[in-house]
Amino acid sequence: MASESESIVSKVYCSQNLENDSIPIGKVQTTGDGNEFVIIDNKKYYRHELLSAFAGTFEPGLHPQNPHKFGNAAALGLASFSVSSLVFNLYGLNAKNIHIPNVAISLAIFYAGTMQFLAGIWEGVCGNTFGMTALITYGSFYLSYGAIFIESFGITTAYMTKDPLQMKSAVGFFFMGFAIFSFLMLLCLLKSELSFVILFVFIFFTFLLQGAGYLADKESVIKAGCVFGCLVSLVGGWCAFQGIATPTNTYIESLN
Repeated sequence: MASESESIVSKVYCSQNLENDSIPIGKVQTTGDGNEFVIIDNKKYYRHELLSAFAGTFEPGLHPQNPHKFGNAAALGLASFSVSSLVFNLYGLNAKNIHIPNVAISLAIFYAGTMQFLAGIWEGVCGNTFGMTALITYGSFYLSYGAIFIESFGITTAYMTKDPLQMKSAVGFFFMGFAIFSFLMLLCLLKSELSFVILFVFIFFTFLLQGAGYLADKESVIKAGCVFGCLVSLVGGWCAFQGIATPTNTYIESLN
């Protein structure tokens, strides 16, 4: 990632359109006598004004620095996702012999769900489409998953009164849908930094294994997914730290 000192060398963004706007740009291109310019989406920037992919800001690829000064909402989204993922998956592994996950519903609704949703909206305001889509989607996952355990929604009651055997299959399809989404997000990270890729690999296997476990009614497969969920919390926590840590608040430099 470009340093802050490099990114403010020039405040003038060379964002003029190319001479022929009708030519589609399928990839990042360079131009200039010394390749000092980079062309993205038919706009030209000085190379030193661009930032590389960085998990701490949920930016998956090369991008210009935002001209406005905003707080990094992605760090909040990553932190809420990581903490809630750790708690839920420890419950799933029956740590300390816990078999009732309802305490974590407050996290699902008021932390992981709400905070990721709000962080995703703010990432959209900042022009980060990937961050907006991922954070709002995973925030919505926690909100909807938490709703399953809230009696007033009547979701669990509907299955228990009509056909309890359908419950696990229904939850399995629920997880598989988010597994597919996570795989698609992973495909958008093939040019990103390693920690970012690892995070989404773990997220994908968390949803995939838990979904498969519920569909096949295999407790061991569900628990394997919970192990990956704990790994998600560790890598996600590190990415959140990357997005928060600066030379002004810590002596620990993030490895990006």
